[in-house]
Amino acid sequence: MKRTSAIFFILCLLFFFSLETWARERRSFYTGARGLAMGGAQIATVNDETALLVNPAALGKLRDVYGTILDPEIDLSNNLNTMNQASSISNPYSIPDIKDTLNASRDTYYHASAQFFPSIVAKNFGIGLFGKYLLDGEMNTAGTNMDVYYRNDLAVVLGYNFRFFDGRIKLGFNAKLINRIEVDNALIDPTASLDMQTIGATEGTGLSTDVGLIMTAPWAWLPTISAVARDVGNTTFDKASGFRLTTTNRPTAATQDVDVAVAIFPIHANKMRSSWTIESRGLLTTASETDKAKLIHGGVEFNYADLFFIRAGYNQRYYTGGLEIASERMQVQLATYGEEIGTDTSPREDRRTVIKFAFRF
Repeated sequence: MKRTSAIFFILCLLFFFSLETWARERRSFYTGARGLAMGGAQIATVNDETALLVNPAALGKLRDVYGTILDPEIDLSNNLNTMNQASSISNPYSIPDIKDTLNASRDTYYHASAQFFPSIVAKNFGIGLFGKYLLDGEMNTAGTNMDVYYRNDLAVVLGYNFRFFDGRIKLGFNAKLINRIEVDNALIDPTASLDMQTIGATEGTGLSTDVGLIMTAPWAWLPTISAVARDVGNTTFDKASGFRLTTTNRPTAATQDVDVAVAIFPIHANKMRSSWTIESRGLLTTASETDKAKLIHGGVEFNYADLFFIRAGYNQRYYTGGLEIASERMQVQLATYGEEIGTDTSPREDRRTVIKFAFRF
């Protein structure tokens, strides 16, 4: 036990001291309510159908065949309640529909995201359909300019995992066929036309691959090291176009990157166990990130009989937390987290709330 604790402590120190000392938001292809409640750390602890998106090596943790039919997940900035009172929001994922809301609450950050992931998974294998709407925006003080980021993803995901040494080493990969519509425009004139072509929308289809590795030592607390190489070889959206939007412009390529994490899984009693993890994002792109705090994530989860979960964590210098109630067929998750939308010299938190409901078979 002492040996396990010492090794985990050393790994944690290596994670923190390998990063440099502490402005636009960093956005992932997928981050779920469980991971967000645990400070955004997820690649070493994921153990459900979302392993297809988070870390395909974790498909080797699954024991049964099951699927999700309905699993909507909503992620909203806490600012939206006040903003909606100032000017009602008719469609939270439409740029023209939030213009008046942004104008009525200038210099206030707007964030709305919704995603779904019906899927079928089994031990070492899975397939799913992923869809996501994301809209971030802010109006300047004068009301003459909108800074907007919009993303609409539709993807088919296939994953497979190989197990070695009785599962102590898991090596998995996924393939994602992604159609993306994207707007990344910091200089939108709110008095002009806001149709997608005018504001610089891009659209395209790309093939993306992630490769995941999980290594678990056969000791008490199951100390684990995990790594995921994302968008291997870079993901470009130039394989096809015109599927959902007519434009000659293509979305920004997703740059290859690597996330790493360590975790332990103590058992406290017959029905009580926990998961502790620390994760570092963007090892290959850290030089381009001026605010290193955006790369650091850590969290803990307490699990009672696989029915009730309490979670807490650290995400980009802000606290996170969450609850889950689960049964054999249904799952409800709640999370709160702070997202860094500022810079290393001028930190700025956007506090958000996430809710997820899932029905499984």
